[in-house]
Amino acid sequence: MSDQNFPHLNNSNNKTALVEGDNSYSYAELNQRIDKFATGLLNGKDDLNEERIAFFIPASIEYVTTMHGIWRAGGIAIPLNVASAVAELEHYLSCASVTRMVANGSYQESLRELCAQLNIELISVDDVMAEEAGALPTIIAERRAMILFTSGTTNKPKGVVSTHKTICAQITTLVEAWSWTDQDSIPLFLPLHHIHGIINILSCGLWAGATVHLFAKFDIPKITAQIVAGTYNVFMAVPTIYVKLIQYFDTIDASEVSKICDGFRPMRLNISGSAACPVKLFNQWKELTGQVLLERYGMTEIGMGLSNPYAGERRAGHVGQPLPGVEAQLFDEDHNPITEENTPGEIRIKGDNVFLEYWDNEKATKESFHDGWFCTGDVAVVDDGYYRIMGRSSIDIIKSGGYKLSALEIEGTLLTHEDIAECAVIGVEDETWGESVMAFIGLKPGASMEYADLKAWCDGKMSSYKIPKAIQIIDALPRNAMGKVTKPDLKKLL
Repeated sequence: MSDQNFPHLNNSNNKTALVEGDNSYSYAELNQRIDKFATGLLNGKDDLNEERIAFFIPASIEYVTTMHGIWRAGGIAIPLNVASAVAELEHYLSCASVTRMVANGSYQESLRELCAQLNIELISVDDVMAEEAGALPTIIAERRAMILFTSGTTNKPKGVVSTHKTICAQITTLVEAWSWTDQDSIPLFLPLHHIHGIINILSCGLWAGATVHLFAKFDIPKITAQIVAGTYNVFMAVPTIYVKLIQYFDTIDASEVSKICDGFRPMRLNISGSAACPVKLFNQWKELTGQVLLERYGMTEIGMGLSNPYAGERRAGHVGQPLPGVEAQLFDEDHNPITEENTPGEIRIKGDNVFLEYWDNEKATKESFHDGWFCTGDVAVVDDGYYRIMGRSSIDIIKSGGYKLSALEIEGTLLTHEDIAECAVIGVEDETWGESVMAFIGLKPGASMEYADLKAWCDGKMSSYKIPKAIQIIDALPRNAMGKVTKPDLKKLL
């Protein structure tokens, strides 16, 4: 199946697949490494038969070798966040009944005690690598391939199981929609335990025969130097990254800013995702670089479901329309389909891109589907044919005085205030209103703010019932590895 899924990973292709620091690897070299690693994992067996193998490896040739090697040997790959705390890792490893853990160098030492405690064999890439590639099993599309854990912004992370068919569908819809080719070159600095980095960048790039530059973290000087040099024609990031770039521009000479922006300008595509892109940021980036950010919508369970068009209008504050092969529909609380525009409803998704199950959690799996539709828990409206996300039904939809308010909409307005660097809005229990709007605000350096002043500023910019009833100034918002604000952590501050 590997030859069908990743046709460019073959022994005759000398095009550069991966760049890591000063080293580069052709598709032929990568393919050979993967086959040798898969052979070593098998260690004389015909098939791993869906053995769960976790790996704790930053973005590198070893990461790609490990993930694809597990797939080719018939195992289930479980990439873990290298920034995870021990308690989090224990949950992931126990939940998935992991038998082997792949890690290198210092990471091995940090995992040794935990793996011993859980009776997990701790191995390195070099330990496993066979001298020669041997026979590998035939992998059917329906086989389980990967377990990723949900971001855990609203509850304890669940193990999301994707099959080879799921992964194939998630990749091919994006390759088609975003016009990936073997001429593309892209930096990868996003965490590789998340769908954005794994599928949207790495897997799409390898499928298309593109070149992927690997970075263990978002190293602004190194990455912008490559941008100035014209190395990349595609750039994908989360809103936090674009904000950091704009903030970086304030610390360097105007001539350097101009060079970096000129490096972005000819790129064929800049994408923002994983969290809502504020309209203010969308407009700032366009003004600086000429790039109109393509915003899309997805989650661990579905890959990407909606996207603004590659060729066509990319509308600020909207996530576009269903991707090729993906069905999307809004439903009300009584499970009735919503057909009228500007009427809020839960996004539900159908298609081969949808995950198989939550690992060892039949109850959660069953509750997540209704009449064959996956229930995302995200509320949106359709506005002139384009979906606009209002937020998570569990935490971003505030029911106040008979209104359903979008926390994301209120946040977007607050972020236009000249003194506000970041903010998050939640609903808090209120005897009169059911819930009232509260804003947690991070200020720009040197700024100060009183509630009365913010309320006065909000007048005329949003309806009175949307204006926060209270604010709390904080140094920094709690975020997960992908830059999403973890709102349950905010409620703990009340």
